[in-house]
Amino acid sequence: METITTQGVAIPRLGFGTFRMPGADAQPVVESAIALGYRHIDTAAMYENEAAVGAAIAASGIQRDELFVTTKVWHDQLAPDALHRAFDASRRKLGLDHVDLYMIHWPSRDMDMAATLEALVSLREPGLTKAIGVCNFNLPMLRRAIEDIGAPIASVQLEYHLFLSQAPTLAYLRGQGIPLTAYAPLAQGRAANDPTLAAIGLKHGCSAAQIAVAWLLDQPGVALIPKAARVQSQKANLDALAVRLDDEDRAAIAALPKDQRFVRPPFAPDWDASDRLA
Repeated sequence: METITTQGVAIPRLGFGTFRMPGADAQPVVESAIALGYRHIDTAAMYENEAAVGAAIAASGIQRDELFVTTKVWHDQLAPDALHRAFDASRRKLGLDHVDLYMIHWPSRDMDMAATLEALVSLREPGLTKAIGVCNFNLPMLRRAIEDIGAPIASVQLEYHLFLSQAPTLAYLRGQGIPLTAYAPLAQGRAANDPTLAAIGLKHGCSAAQIAVAWLLDQPGVALIPKAARVQSQKANLDALAVRLDDEDRAAIAALPKDQRFVRPPFAPDWDASDRLA
């Protein structure tokens, strides 16, 4: 598995997402993913499955240093003391002595960004987390965190797929040497039914969904965390590692709509904000 090295950690480019896999049901799913070869597992306190993910890791028999485990703090726990408590609870549920990447899941409109990021960094110093990151920050927020505050951001997690351009943010992150981790990389299942992707897949002997995965893998500085409850889908995503797109494929994909955002909670930031104070 190809990795991206950032802030002293190596992130496997194709990870395994666990959103909407609550409770104990997640354990056998994660166990099968690890058995197939996934080594990057993404969870969050909000997913309510950290204990099941931890149980799957323990049952796998895989050495801890061979796994890259991400979890996240929810947006109502961003005050420093609350963040520390949230981290302790997550680590306890996971049953791990450390996590590889601890992230802010969503920004809060009233958070003290500098204090929150300082609290994240304080977890890194004793090795409780190897790296820190943020999810769902808009570009002005990223500039403030990275340039003004100087936070050692290892990865930024955003909704990213063939129907949603992240070109300005991706260009900025590449300039900073920070990878983008794509969530909802299959556009919440929509990629599987797209006729353009199906036609490209027919040419390569694979599915439309595999083309969506291959397209993200085709881009430098991008990792992705598709979720897949069925073993067949887990394997299909791994098999997409072998798909090689050509210029004709890329042109056809470039012609698809690029303004389709499917994750729009009421607490999301202004994605179109352009000033540094957003």
